[in-house]
Parts: sequence; C-alpha cells; structure tokens
Amino acid sequence: MKDLTPARDSLDAIETASRDEISTLQLERLKWSLRHAYDNVPFYKEKFDAAGVHPDDLKDLSDLSKFPFTVKTDLRDNYPFGMFAVPQEQVKRIHASSGTTGQPTVVGYTAKDLENWGSVVARSLRAAGMTPGDMLHNAYGYGLFTGGMGIHLGADTLGLSTIPISGGMTSRQVRLIEDFKPKGITVTPSYALSILDEFNAQGIDPRDSSLEVGIFGAEPWTNAMRQEIEQAFDMHAVDIYGLSEIMGPGVSMECVESKDGLHIWEDHFYPEIINPETGEVVADGEQGELVFTSLTKEAFPVIRYRTRDLTRLLAGTARSMRRMEKVTGRSDDMIILRGVNVFPTQIEELLMKIDGLAPHFQIELARPDRMDQMRILTEVTDSNIGSDTRADAAAQLSAAIKQSVGISAKVDVGDIGAVPRSEGKAVRILDNRPKA
Repeated sequence: MKDLTPARDSLDAIETASRDEISTLQLERLKWSLRHAYDNVPFYKEKFDAAGVHPDDLKDLSDLSKFPFTVKTDLRDNYPFGMFAVPQEQVKRIHASSGTTGQPTVVGYTAKDLENWGSVVARSLRAAGMTPGDMLHNAYGYGLFTGGMGIHLGADTLGLSTIPISGGMTSRQVRLIEDFKPKGITVTPSYALSILDEFNAQGIDPRDSSLEVGIFGAEPWTNAMRQEIEQAFDMHAVDIYGLSEIMGPGVSMECVESKDGLHIWEDHFYPEIINPETGEVVADGEQGELVFTSLTKEAFPVIRYRTRDLTRLLAGTARSMRRMEKVTGRSDDMIILRGVNVFPTQIEELLMKIDGLAPHFQIELARPDRMDQMRILTEVTDSNIGSDTRADAAAQLSAAIKQSVGISAKVDVGDIGAVPRSEGKAVRILDNRPKA
C-alpha cells in the first residue's frame, strides 16, 4: 500500500493546536451553543429550567455535566421542526432518519452549518489521504440519509472529483471502479464486502484496482474486517464516524498514517463518555457511552446527545484532538441473551478467525421453549467446500462463541449468498423472540 500521509502544511491550524488552545475555543463556543439553544428552542428552555440550570452556569468545560441529556425520543417528540433554532427561511437543507423504528428524526442546516459540515468532511477525507484533484467513488446512499450528501459536500470542499454512484447495482459499482479508476471509495463496510464478492464473481482481481483507500462508516466494524479488506484490495481501510443528529459523517475520522482510533473534530463537537446506566461522566480512557454537544450548529443545536455508541476517549496522536476508539457496539442494540451481553462485533471477531468462513453473518434470536436461543447464519468462502468441512467450521465458531462470550449458539454454514446482502447498513440481528 502507498504512503498516503497528508503533508503537515496541508492541515488546518486547529488540527495541531495545543490542548489549551482547543479547550479555550471549546469553552467559548460551548457558552454560545448553550445560550443559542436555550434562547431559541423551547424544548431546551423547558429542559434546562426543569433541571435548575442556566447557560450562565457554565464557567468551565466540566460544568457541562450539570446540564440534562438529549435522547432520540426527544427529537421524535418534537417532529418535524420543533428542535430548530432558526426561522424556516434560514434552513437551507433538511435531512431525516428512515424512521423504521419510530417517528423520523429531522435535522436542519443553515448556510453556515453546511459550510462547517463541508469543512469537517473535507478535513476527514484529507486525513484519509485524499488530496485535491483525486477521484472519489461515493457509494453511500443519497437522499434523506446524511451519508451520500455529506461526503459529497466535503469532497467538493476539498476539491475532489466525485462519482455520486450511491448504493446498489453492485455490478455497475465494479465496472465504474474499473473504468473511472478512482483513488478512494466511501462505503459501508458490509457493502464493501458485497463489492468485493462482485469483483471475484467477475473474475477481476480487486488488488489490481485503482483504489488506494477505503473510507468506511455508518456501522460498527472490526480491525479483523479492516485486515480482510486491506488484504483483498491492497488498499488502506480507515474509519469515519458521524450521525445525523450531530451533523452527519465527519464528526470524527481515523488518520491513515496511524489507524489508531478516530480523531474527533473537537472545534465543532464536544465529546463526553458516560456510564450508560448512571449517566455519570467517566474519565478519559474508560469505556462507556459517547455523548456529544454541538459547538457551532445554528439550525439544530444539540446539547449532550446520547449516541448509544460504546467507546472510550484517548489522547490525540496524529492530531492534537482526542481520539475515540472504534465503536464496539451500541448500548441500545446490545443483545441480552440469558443474562449475557453480546455485541455483533464480538461474533464478527470470532468468525473472521475461522478458515473457510466468509465475513458475512446474521444473528437470529428465538424463544421456542421459554428459553432464548441464538442462531448464527454464515457462509463459505468457496462453494466447493464440502459438508464435513462446513460442519467442522460451524463447530469451531460455536465453540469459540461459548468460550469467549459464554453462551451457546447454533451455527449454520450456507452457500455463498446465503446471508442477505445489504446496500447500506447491514441487518445483523433478527429478533424473533415474542414481544412482552
């Protein structure tokens, strides 16, 4: 793989600023954001008043812990525009979640918000090794989902040549990569595996493609999957993080030269890690739930938003700003099976160690006889693998899950294509247990 380390003089000044400079800027912007939300969003005024706090109570960054959390249901309860802090005519862009688990969450952007969003995504793409004039194959979905449009905005800001292919039509994805020869690709890691399968199905060696870096996000993925993708494509694989409630893609980014966690762009987003059960802030280095407060958002300020993503904060390395470890799972999609907490990423880590098994899997939960049961559906890497070898691989995975996670799981190994493919976020869990 090529060395894609960005030139030091191409970085924004804030990326290499001292911690004191970053903290001073954060405190100034945090005071503004709290006041902006309190004065312009009735929800926040009511919430702050009920908690007995006022924006003027923030004297130090640690004082933020006095303020109440915002959760997804708050956004849904104020659907569609109740959380906006500016008049409608100042809102230049609106995005929304799919709403598959409830009322959609709607977010808005002023012209300045869009400028800031473009700036942090451009910074992220540069951290991945992209430079002005490079070509980017953008396979994130376009539309209400923030992924495709957010990446495109940052690509324009950085001066890239963007292929807005979006998701789907996997054979065409491969054809355009072969014909257009982009340097980078932005895509969910699960769909990257589908593109990899299509390369192989067409008899094309993905290592011969033009791709030098893949920028993956929108779902948790493991370092084992990173190694699988990097080896298969002979390209760097780096992690990008974001969520629509905070901005979209570009909240934090892994630097290609270090690949040791995602640097949070702390000049725009203030992070905290809390104990997900007590809500208490924990020290840097301790694992917990990630909470964000926006520092510069005009249309849709967010105060102490509980992301439900589990990670920990670490000191900066390639950049001065703190890093977040790769997200290991979510506190709200964690599987609790017979009293044991299980994350899909744990299953993925174990699966990737077993020869003959592809990195595609789905977890099915059932309760046939008053006892929760887990079934793992995965598939072979080669259709010629026989039944005995499949049974042995299934037994290996089942034993590894028992030893590592502490639960029993039935493993079925199917043919290539047995696991449903996703063109966006992978559907990892099918919970067929009776609802209470």
